[in-house]
Amino acid sequence: MKSVSVPRTILKVPALLLLAGLLAATGLIASATGAVPLSVWDVVTGNLTDQQMSILLSIRLPRVALAMVVGAALAVSGAAMQGLFRNPLADPGLIGISTSAALAVAVTIVLVGPIGGVLGLYSLSVAAFVGALFSCFVIFRLAKLSGRFSVTYMLLTGIAVNALCAAGIGYLTFLSTDEQIRTLTFWTLGSLGGALWPAVIVVGTIVFPAIFLLIRHARELNLLLLGENEAAYLGVDEERLKRRVIICAALAVGASISVSGIIGFIGLVVPHLIRLSLGPDHRLLMPACGLLGAVLLLVADTVARTVVAPAEMPVGILTSLIGGPFFLWLLVRQYAARNVL
Repeated sequence: MKSVSVPRTILKVPALLLLAGLLAATGLIASATGAVPLSVWDVVTGNLTDQQMSILLSIRLPRVALAMVVGAALAVSGAAMQGLFRNPLADPGLIGISTSAALAVAVTIVLVGPIGGVLGLYSLSVAAFVGALFSCFVIFRLAKLSGRFSVTYMLLTGIAVNALCAAGIGYLTFLSTDEQIRTLTFWTLGSLGGALWPAVIVVGTIVFPAIFLLIRHARELNLLLLGENEAAYLGVDEERLKRRVIICAALAVGASISVSGIIGFIGLVVPHLIRLSLGPDHRLLMPACGLLGAVLLLVADTVARTVVAPAEMPVGILTSLIGGPFFLWLLVRQYAARNVL
């Protein structure tokens, strides 16, 4: 009797449903957790006092929504860049994209100053996007100095870009006023403390189209895993794919950093965890990364605002505490695998 094989994609659909359920449950718990504790059941049913409802709608829900949007943007961008560079170490933070976006935001804050009107809502996002896109261009060009893309050059370029941008942010901090220093500290450490509905809406209008476009290129990223020549034979325009993926990733990362500051390692940890558990198929990998990235940043932010209450720990510290050891483990694992081979 012949056994009927079920497509792997169908078998893995429940994983997306599970991640979506986990995100919903995490969002409810995060909405109920804080200095003024709320009941999860009361949050679901809306059985709250006027004061509790005001806290939920004006403080908790914008922050929960922003954590989901930023976490999804960083994770999907990391997965797309890892697929494009065909290396699990290609993280927006490690190769300097996040820091250069933060430098552009710092320049806008200190040297340009406040901008009114609709342009003011998008000014930091535009600045972060330009900074992220410029660093993507520099990294990509320098990584191909030898004629072929080199992961070693990519990481070394990322280290140099991070160092230069950190120096630039430090110099701008020296020039800034007391109010600007507090704002710059927010960017460098990473925090969702300034979450408001206008910020969520502005970032969402930039991030969701960028994520949608990145997921549309999932099939081409799958073919690129076979190698550049093989992908070209199968009809993939590699240069066009690289331009589109880099622009969309820079747009998503830049918009996220404009409201959250530098939050590292989400784009490194999440894609690798999903790849280990669900495989390298980008058609599944990227949506799953969006869901798990939202969950991970939401959990980290909830811990950051409660573990040292009534004070608040920058969420970027927590993600670095998670991502730093994970990155070291990833390096050791790759080194061990090469030695075995």
